[in-house]
Amino acid sequence: MPRANRYFLPGLVWHITHRCHKKEFLLKFSKDRKRWRYWLFEAKKRYGLSVLNFIITSNHIHLLVADCGQGEIARSMWLRRFDPH
Repeated sequence: MPRANRYFLPGLVWHITHRCHKKEFLLKFSKDRKRWRYWLFEAKKRYGLSVLNFIITSNHIHLLVADCGQGEIARSMWLRRFDPH
């Protein structure tokens, strides 16, 4: 069954969870978690993502972000996919 549509409401705080592919433990090493933090703060710098809190576990992350209504959350989630670095 497909998931329900998401509705965008600007000005809210969002809890975002992201699991690693196939629930693999891709973030178990410090260097991998450090690289993920780099991309999070790169999104903050480039798009003005307002990060309230985050936690990185070995196979998923939790983000608590505030939305300012500029599309910064959506652009931030796509940052790594299209950036070759």
